Amino acid sequence: MIFDIIVILLLIIGTFFIISATIGVIRFPDIYTRLHASTKAATLGISGILIGAFIFLYVEHGIISGKLILGIIFVLLTAPVSAHMIGRAAHTSGVEPWSKTGELRDEYAKAKNKSS
Repeated sequence: MIFDIIVILLLIIGTFFIISATIGVIRFPDIYTRLHASTKAATLGISGILIGAFIFLYVEHGIISGKLILGIIFVLLTAPVSAHMIGRAAHTSGVEPWSKTGELRDEYAKAKNKSS
């Protein structure tokens, strides 16, 4: 019974994070904030769902799924790295942050003037 509650909570939390990532990608104004939403929330969401599935298979059927473990590891390793590389490529190609970011906008302009 307790494992069923844990699995249900993991699935609900994972779904919440994936929905949050979707809303963030749609609503956020620039590439940097969209990258943050898509990688952080989606990584937590997918990991939560995969961990819930792993626990369910182990408790209910006695199956230790190596594919789920590899999937969790793969997502946790590749999503942050790919987001970093996409953000770095956007920064290098001159994509500026959203104009209403305040202090971050000023720091970006100062750094850009120093490098010029």
